[in-house]
Amino acid sequence: MKEIVILIPDIEPEQNVEIDISINGRRKTMQYRVELIDWEGAGVPPGDKVTVIKHKIAEYDKDWELIEIGAPTDDNIPLTFRRKIEHAD
Repeated sequence: MKEIVILIPDIEPEQNVEIDISINGRRKTMQYRVELIDWEGAGVPPGDKVTVIKHKIAEYDKDWELIEIGAPTDDNIPLTFRRKIEHAD
C-alpha cells in the first residue's frame, strides 16, 4: 500500500481516528489508534525500554498493525496502529 501523510489535529491518547478516502471512486474508511506507552518508573535503561515496546506490540490486538513508533520522551513513547484491512479473495 502506498502511504501519504495527513496532518490531523492533536488527539488524546488511546483515541481512534477514522479517515474516509476515495480511490478510483471506491470509498474506504481507515482507522488509526495512537497509544502512549508509559515507561514503568523513572530512569528505565534503554534496553528495558525496548523490551517494554516489544511486549506491548506482541500483546496488541491482532486486528491492528503497528505503523509508526514515535519519538520517545522521558515518560513515554507513542505507538500508532492501523486497523488491518480485510481483502476480499
